[in-house]
Amino acid sequence: MKSLNLKRRHLLSALLLCIATPSIFGQQPQRRSKEELIVAAREIMTTTRYCALITTDRRGRANARTMDAFSPDENMIVWFGTNPLSRKVSEIRRNPQVTLYYFDRENQAYVSIQGIARLVNDPKEKARHWKDDWKAFYPDRDKSYLLIEVRPVRLEVVNTKTGVVGTARDWAPPSVNFRRRNQYR
Repeated sequence: MKSLNLKRRHLLSALLLCIATPSIFGQQPQRRSKEELIVAAREIMTTTRYCALITTDRRGRANARTMDAFSPDENMIVWFGTNPLSRKVSEIRRNPQVTLYYFDRENQAYVSIQGIARLVNDPKEKARHWKDDWKAFYPDRDKSYLLIEVRPVRLEVVNTKTGVVGTARDWAPPSVNFRRRNQYR
């Protein structure tokens, strides 16, 4: 019985999302400033604990994994902690272009960030970007913990709560392109 109720709730959620989608994406979007779009994106990013970090492997296939990110800084730079032996580290070494994806199901909102990742093994930065919950995962912070810094190149955001929605014609989300100084050379 519990399983049937869960299936009904999922079906109802999917139906409501389908019904709501035209009204969400079919709205005539208001023109928003870069600052307003960043505020809308930051709200989603700071209230959503996990995001997906998407890298590409040697064959060009996308690999996504759930990450416990730090909140973006004032330049929308996002930091992660990881195991230096993980697959994502070798993929970033080969190709530092990554995508971050944050999704807020409750508010029908998301942020997608295309960025350039950099691996950071500096002890001061590692101390600054540390969560005590991670002690079990990284018993030796010096050796078993590595940082990933992602600088944004392009950001796309939909946040129905704040009226930031895609275009009626093709649902293209509002976006922000970041200046060159925010990119690595």
